[in-house]
Amino acid sequence: MRRTAAALATVLTAGLAAGVQTAAAAEPPTCGNPADHQIAEVQGSGGTTPLAGQTVRVEGVVTADFQRADQLKGFFVQDPTPDADPRTSDGLFVYSTTDVAIGDRVLVTGKAVEYNGLTELSPVSAVDVCGTGKVAPTSVRLPLKGGAGMEQYEGTLLRFGQRLTATETYQLGRYGQVTVSAGGRLFQPTDGHGATQAGNDARRLLVDDGSNVQNPATIPYTDPRVLRIGDATTGLTGVLTYQFGAYALQPTRPARFDDRNPARKRPPNVGGDVRVASFNTLNWFTTLDKRGADTAEEQERQLAKLTAALRGLDADVVGLMEVENNGDTAVGAIVGRLNRAAGAGTYAWVRHPYPGTDEIHVALIYRPSKVTPVGDARSSQDPVFDRPPLVQTFRPRAGGTAFTMIVNHFKSKGCGGAAGPDQDQGDGQGCYNARRVSQAGAVAALADGVPNPLVVGDLNAYTAEDPVKALTGAGLVGQTQRFVRPSQRYSYVFDGQSGELDHALAGRALSRRVTGAAIWHINSDEPVFLDYNTEYNPPAFYRPDAFRSSDHDPVLLGLDLR
Repeated sequence: MRRTAAALATVLTAGLAAGVQTAAAAEPPTCGNPADHQIAEVQGSGGTTPLAGQTVRVEGVVTADFQRADQLKGFFVQDPTPDADPRTSDGLFVYSTTDVAIGDRVLVTGKAVEYNGLTELSPVSAVDVCGTGKVAPTSVRLPLKGGAGMEQYEGTLLRFGQRLTATETYQLGRYGQVTVSAGGRLFQPTDGHGATQAGNDARRLLVDDGSNVQNPATIPYTDPRVLRIGDATTGLTGVLTYQFGAYALQPTRPARFDDRNPARKRPPNVGGDVRVASFNTLNWFTTLDKRGADTAEEQERQLAKLTAALRGLDADVVGLMEVENNGDTAVGAIVGRLNRAAGAGTYAWVRHPYPGTDEIHVALIYRPSKVTPVGDARSSQDPVFDRPPLVQTFRPRAGGTAFTMIVNHFKSKGCGGAAGPDQDQGDGQGCYNARRVSQAGAVAALADGVPNPLVVGDLNAYTAEDPVKALTGAGLVGQTQRFVRPSQRYSYVFDGQSGELDHALAGRALSRRVTGAAIWHINSDEPVFLDYNTEYNPPAFYRPDAFRSSDHDPVLLGLDLR
């Protein structure tokens, strides 16, 4: 609440009472005590304050107010007469709930400290409002010129006049955060888009909601529609803070994101007389409280979304990843729900002859009305595989050329247990790259012995990484590189960077029969709070549709096998 007019009249000159400036109040005596330091002196020219632990008195104009208990519990001040050193910031965070308003000219006394990398005054012993002032936001563009860092702007009011694109929404529901970037979304440096990690880091900016509260009651950027990666905003304005190892903008004006990446309710047309897909289900488990759903309610919500996604793909053969390795139970549950929706017998599944011992395995479902399995399913007992592949040849029901699905889920990039050559080599490919390369070699050998191979799945390797190169070097042809334009060639988002982990590579003869390929962006661009979980997701956002049915986007191919 604002201070009363009576309180203002006895304490300060230029406060606000119910939104009306008080003109007759006398200036408090403490306003005669001048500042003993400029804000720039407190900030210093380096990453930390040179006055740490010292009590200082500074003067500035309030540029942002985040004093509520559910906010940052403080406000920002900025010197309207900055010094001549471009390395020093002229803004500062004041950790105090003393009542102030934007535009107040204040004298603040407090201890200069570094809190999680942010220079601030805390504790504060005096906040004296001594008039009003104005500070215009500094115009800034990303990336900063000459490779400069953001430290020079810490605590100051900024305006980004350029278009900035949402490139990460993972923490939107949990912390009200979104990461934006200049020049469009960020791509993984190892995905073949020409990006570098340094270049990506210079183009990105974290945008917070002025609060450290988890699971905010109102999630920003959800009205009138939920923000998707790829949406963009112009004129972003706020004060710059530093938190959790990154600079973050706390908006002082609501940011409006334009719908630059509208959701597609159906995948692009890929043609062909047989449609083939690959889809990572994000731990579809019929056993509760393991890696998938924790409760029966969550399981039903997850199955409804997976069913909607598979029906939307409308594929005749689908390779699935991250299905619980419990015999026919988990894959049978998916097929059962599909058949309940599409008609009895619409889909069937291939029994995996050697699913391995991992908690998850790959699976394969198909339409008996469109394709017929030829021979028995095969796999590999090569110990290089954590999750053995599933190999099955199909022939079109109406006659035509046979093709062989080889469904895969390569070792992940996580570093748990990594040793020797499996450790992170610092080349951007993560841990276990050597293992994935060996797995790719073993899959290439399998493909060499079957008719018209089609290698699909989550390879846990981006397009320009060694495992994919091993497959293309063996004569397999990546289909999304042929048919999907570069800006749409991604299936997963990690750390704000998009990339293609899910692949479809065909033998050369089969490649000539591919009529189209698409990545259906129903998952990677969507905020996490739209998924099936109930722990933190506001119930109003759940829909039994395909969107955020997983964290990977499915890949779809059309084949002309006539």
